[in-house]
Amino acid sequence: MKTQELHGLTTEIDELRDEAIARLDALDSSARATDWEREFVGPKGKVTALLRRLGALPAEQRPAAGRAAQAFRNELESAFRPVQERLHREDLARRLSDDALDITLPGRQPLVGTVHPVSEMIDELIEIFALLGFRAVFGPEVETGRYNFDLLNIPADHPARDVWDTIIIDDPEAELVLRTHTSPMQARTMERSKPPIRVIVPGKAFRFEAQDASHEWQFTQLEGLAVDTRITMTDLKGVLQELARQLFGPERRIRFRCDFFPFVEPGVEFAVDCAICEGKGCRVCKHTGWLEMGGAGMVHPNVLRGVGYDPDVYTGFAFGLGIERLIMMKHGVDDVRAFAANDIRFLRRFAAGTCVSALNRG
Repeated sequence: MKTQELHGLTTEIDELRDEAIARLDALDSSARATDWEREFVGPKGKVTALLRRLGALPAEQRPAAGRAAQAFRNELESAFRPVQERLHREDLARRLSDDALDITLPGRQPLVGTVHPVSEMIDELIEIFALLGFRAVFGPEVETGRYNFDLLNIPADHPARDVWDTIIIDDPEAELVLRTHTSPMQARTMERSKPPIRVIVPGKAFRFEAQDASHEWQFTQLEGLAVDTRITMTDLKGVLQELARQLFGPERRIRFRCDFFPFVEPGVEFAVDCAICEGKGCRVCKHTGWLEMGGAGMVHPNVLRGVGYDPDVYTGFAFGLGIERLIMMKHGVDDVRAFAANDIRFLRRFAAGTCVSALNRG
């Protein structure tokens, strides 16, 4: 009986060898090789199960049977190793071929950021005014009533100090506002310096204002100030005319009309014929053919006195320009709200140097 068990075990080893070798020769991928290894020589494989049955043999037959079974296991493992390596190399070569990079193909265009049109215009204005002898200064966006109003000849009962026009910060200890213009830096600069003074002040301003194609509650303004002896309105007109020439070209027409601003006397409105409609009239210029760039005028004597300047000795001019409006004129943008809308399509087309219709950004 025991001899029959040993003979049967030997026969089973021979059959299992034939099956394993036949299956091994048919392998065609690393994944199937892993399955073969698990089925035959793995911890729960058929060879392992065969070795566990050796305990049923008589003690005198176990050594010979164990050596035979272990030799069988080693034989399968030795036969499997080169097949596994070959299949691994073939799989690797196949993946490399599938993932190969064709260096003759054109590269993908990287997404590169660009300067926002408002920042770009500020840089251009700083450069233009530097050639005219002006330097750029910057001031706080949260201002006190003293600098935003009082020192600019805007008394406490002036409508500009009403809550409907100005965004006020609730502070019981001081009158604080989001500055309604960059003009407060007029007073701050004159307090720190003595004439001659030539500065521009780019920055954000804030007003409680209805939004439309040419108005925003938050906008960017460029304040300009020049103070010296014998400065006249002619100097102001010359500076603004040169600015328009540099920005819009010699074909643009310029208009000055009398206007009132508390911190200048006399005051003027500075306008340029609308480049969007070529002066024919559109919704941006309110069908007038002219787009107002800002206000200007000769610095009011009260403003000079407020910072300790003698208005009988010194004169000066000041102007405030809407930077978004300058961009609209230069590049044909028809809606000021587009600059703060964070529409990537608008910004990409703008960066490409094309005239942009904010109403047709698809």
